[in-house]
Amino acid sequence: MILVTGGTGFLGSYIIKHLVEKGYKVRAIRRSSKLPTWMDESVFKNVEWVEGDVLDVVALEEAMEGVEAVIHSAAVVSFFKKERKTMYQVNIDGTANVVNLMLEKNINRLVYISSVAALGRTAGGSHVDEDRKWEESKINTHYAITKHKAEMEVWRGISEGLDAVILNPSTILGFGDWTTGSCAIFKNIQKGINWFTPGINGFVDVEDVAKATVQILESDITEQRFIVNGHTWPFKKLQETIAENFGKKKPTRAANAFLLGIAWRIEKLKSIFTGNKPLLTKESAKVACSQTWFENEKLLKALPGFSYRPLEETIKKACDQYKQIAS
Repeated sequence: MILVTGGTGFLGSYIIKHLVEKGYKVRAIRRSSKLPTWMDESVFKNVEWVEGDVLDVVALEEAMEGVEAVIHSAAVVSFFKKERKTMYQVNIDGTANVVNLMLEKNINRLVYISSVAALGRTAGGSHVDEDRKWEESKINTHYAITKHKAEMEVWRGISEGLDAVILNPSTILGFGDWTTGSCAIFKNIQKGINWFTPGINGFVDVEDVAKATVQILESDITEQRFIVNGHTWPFKKLQETIAENFGKKKPTRAANAFLLGIAWRIEKLKSIFTGNKPLLTKESAKVACSQTWFENEKLLKALPGFSYRPLEETIKKACDQYKQIAS
């Protein structure tokens, strides 16, 4: 029996799909009865659902009964100030709850889904691998800080005897809820965007992250971290490729740090009057301008036979699926 936290989330749903396809018994935690609309209903027929979340210690303890391993993917990803407190609680305190209960119940195997954000960014750009040490920087978002601190809880668990591995995916792309998270870039470009950002970032297919997660779970690897990054691309290339697959005009106007600074301030004002989340925030503007190259060799060496699918293939498949729900 494998417990998955965040099972109704974007990545969590694909992890469940891979586990079910491989014949595992799966238990998953969810906060409501709503299941992911982007996933075939048949995937969830054999999943045992537990109502609750990682901040609900009683529900979490119940969910861990009879479990042999945990994949902890529950997290809040936000650059929106109003959601910051909740993000800190879920990402840090929630991870501490998972670690503490696993130690208490002698459940040894944990795969924790972190983020490359937890490795930190620096101004001026850099190459990042698994040996990168966290550095305080104005480029780091609050999301990055929460994931770094959550990792500290996992390393604490490891020091207390937990058999755990940390995975650090880059920006995850694929078919999901295109109104939120990294999937929203597809909807924004499908609606038509005439500007591109100057940043360079890592991107990876959601299916590849799910596959790597299950393979790491099945391995005897422990007390290590792995970056899960398919390709490092300029945002401009990503936006152009998505636009091309949607049959939209490619963005032609470069948005530098100054223009993005104006844009996020306008979005902030709009959100005050409308109550809607801003499309761009001060933090997300920083990420859009940063240039970071993420390495991926360590995971490829650790999992013989594992490979990343071309990002062009990922984008085409996702765009075809999004076009179906948009029509």
